[in-house]
Amino acid sequence: MYEYEYPRPAVAVDLIVIRIEDARSKLLLIERKNEPFAGDWALPGGFLDEGETLETAAARELLEETGTNATRLEQFKAYSTVDRDPRTRVISVIFVAEILASDTATAGDDASKAQWFDIENLPNLAFDHATILNDYFKSP
Repeated sequence: MYEYEYPRPAVAVDLIVIRIEDARSKLLLIERKNEPFAGDWALPGGFLDEGETLETAAARELLEETGTNATRLEQFKAYSTVDRDPRTRVISVIFVAEILASDTATAGDDASKAQWFDIENLPNLAFDHATILNDYFKSP
């Protein structure tokens, strides 16, 4: 296998999962189990595996971290700020996921909790996830 002489950025996927509950919009977040940002809330997501498409990675990460399956995935935007992840250079492709309203989120993999939050009352978020959500909610 060929290896590049120069470092390459890692590719990740993150998911915006929203459902309407009692006429209020709720956002699914995970509490991070591991550093960086252990104990902080974040969008579900993770790194792309070799031989995996972005869509496959998004569906896998959603299932691994929240126990839910997407009924629909739509690409929103990519984020590439150089210092967005303290571990290494990471480019993240953001997906909007639809899940069944009856799905119950259960933490798994590197998430210690999975919880629905009122979008008007979100906790402090890890990485640049507050920026991502701000962009999403302001998009046409």
